[in-house]
Amino acid sequence: MELAELREPDQPGFTRRLFSEPYHRSRAWVKDQMEAVGLNVRTDPVGNLIGELMGEELGLPQIALGSHTDTVAGGGRFDGMVGVLGAIEVARLIGQLGQPLRHPLLVADFLGEEPNRFGLSCLGSRAVAGQLTSGHLSLQDQDGQTLAAALAATGSHPENLPKGLWPADRLHCYLELHIEQGSRLQAARVSLGVVTAIAGIHRAVITVRGRPDHAGTATMAERRDALAAAAEVVLLVERLAKEVGEGGSGVATVGRLEVSPGSTNVVPGLATAWAEFRSAQVDWLQDRNRALAAGVAELAARRDLNIAVEWVSAEPPVDCAEGVRHLLRETIEELGQPSMELSSGASHDAAHLARLGPMGMIFIPSQDGRSHCPEEWTAPREVALGVAALLAAVLRLDRCDTV
Repeated sequence: MELAELREPDQPGFTRRLFSEPYHRSRAWVKDQMEAVGLNVRTDPVGNLIGELMGEELGLPQIALGSHTDTVAGGGRFDGMVGVLGAIEVARLIGQLGQPLRHPLLVADFLGEEPNRFGLSCLGSRAVAGQLTSGHLSLQDQDGQTLAAALAATGSHPENLPKGLWPADRLHCYLELHIEQGSRLQAARVSLGVVTAIAGIHRAVITVRGRPDHAGTATMAERRDALAAAAEVVLLVERLAKEVGEGGSGVATVGRLEVSPGSTNVVPGLATAWAEFRSAQVDWLQDRNRALAAGVAELAARRDLNIAVEWVSAEPPVDCAEGVRHLLRETIEELGQPSMELSSGASHDAAHLARLGPMGMIFIPSQDGRSHCPEEWTAPREVALGVAALLAAVLRLDRCDTV
């Protein structure tokens, strides 16, 4: 609740976006929390905030925990923050035990997990996994500032990115505690979820080119209305998700629509829709890609319009390591708690850390499935239970030579 008060005053909810002044203040606050529990804290070249406890046995790979503390506009108090503060609490509790871990423990507050004005999410986790490229650093915002310049302006050193890479042979396991951002745990009356996979996300821009005409004189038969066709595109995307998506196969959304010239007395000549498909099943994503292309081609021919589909990104699904899932199930069972396995429809920093080694996630419930809104809520008892599971998993991992 204290962290949530570090927010943008002119924005709804608990907004704390990348590069905003409240985000800078919040990270100084997080750094203080890390140091207060005995973590040695550093900031890497891209701006990740990293705290570390030394392990008792030299040369062993690290157990890493983390998440993010930035939010979407109008966001809530738990998405990401639970994972960072929960990891800090785990470090505090380990210190109280009086027995150092065999492995080093690393706690990360990854920079900029949420989408930002440069159109790229998971900046910090991409960077440590070697997936933040020079092309990404050259991305520009609406004012022409590059991502590299924005990073440098806040004290980061993007020119030194290689120095911040995490070698794969140094990661024993990565764990992330997160709110579910859905309603499945609440519906099942289960407080702990073991994540099986993180959904892949395919995003497309569909551009419909028609012909602008006077809205009072062009007959209905003469019109080549780009917005009317775009409305069909929106319904097509919804239908494609429902056809194969029932039962949890996948979801699809058109979340942005632009119309030109945007006048009530002009037949729209141009409409652009931004769509995304999400699923933990790569076959479903590929099949829906083909179905969208076929549906758009049929629509273009029927309405005599030019409609183009550009796939702007295609992040694949990421499986959580089976060994880590098994360990988490056993850990939760030893705590005397029920658990359920479920996939994540949201993306997470964990998806990028999976490139470096075994990765797993623990979910705790989101009340009524709400997230990315001020009403986002998880009961304190469930947060505490998630942290207890995270601590128990770390202690179990520390006894393992392999996962």
